[in-house]
Amino acid sequence: MPANASAQATQAPYSTLISVAELQQLRANGTPLRVFDCSFNLMQPEAGRAMFAQEHIAGAVHADLDLHLSAPHGQPDTLCGGRHPLPQPAALAAWLGSVGLANGMQAVVYDRQGLNYCGRLWWLLRWLGHAPVAVLDGGWQAWVAAGGAVEHGDTPPATTPAVFTPAAPLVALAQVAQIQKNLGRAEQVIVDARATPRFKGEVEPIDPVAGHIPGALNRPFGSNLDANGYFKPAATLRAEFSELMGPCDPKHVVHHCGSGVSAVPNILAMEYAGLHGSALYAGSWSEWCNDTTRPVARG
Repeated sequence: MPANASAQATQAPYSTLISVAELQQLRANGTPLRVFDCSFNLMQPEAGRAMFAQEHIAGAVHADLDLHLSAPHGQPDTLCGGRHPLPQPAALAAWLGSVGLANGMQAVVYDRQGLNYCGRLWWLLRWLGHAPVAVLDGGWQAWVAAGGAVEHGDTPPATTPAVFTPAAPLVALAQVAQIQKNLGRAEQVIVDARATPRFKGEVEPIDPVAGHIPGALNRPFGSNLDANGYFKPAATLRAEFSELMGPCDPKHVVHHCGSGVSAVPNILAMEYAGLHGSALYAGSWSEWCNDTTRPVARG
């Protein structure tokens, strides 16, 4: 467990972070919960299932970014553009129920990639109005280091299907038209979670245009973690975000990245730090740069 053990209450429900010790205690108590392995590799999409099959937390369900947590490309009614469009709420809810997650049940998400991809499911569940969802602090590496129970193979765990019904969103979703309209205005602060060379436009390995949204600030998502892969203390995160954003209201902050995935750790970090209400621009840079009429900044 990190030195800065979770500042939350030591009992369910957990809504930001959960430590390995806290998850083990919930399991020991027989608390109804569902654990999701969201491991993924952006350059090798099939690698996530392979990692899961090799080893995963006992009883976990595999949640694939492309198959489960995004809408199929070319679907006419997608809620945003970009490389990873948001899934339709009804489709996501049906899948969650099929793997045994019911409304009110504690969900825990993790990955092996610096708590990047699991944030997607954390945000999506809150978008569907599900409050008891938490990221496993330290991820897969922390679970293994603590000697947590693991399983092999990709056979789904035996679960009883549940009914999962979406409710009012607990998070804010920003649309591209809104962002473009508010460029340069004080009521909008854009935070870009991509690596600094991509933000500056020095390199662009994925999208067709290099650069960033004019006026955006850069905070790579890995900045939220300490050297051991755990989230920094809430007070540290609050100070860092306050220095980055100045005195602005957190509700004026819009987070984005390449495709709406790695921006979420910044949202989670702000929530954990008590800076509530920031929004996700889910289409992110991959949507923004695909329209040549939208301005691009570099440097």
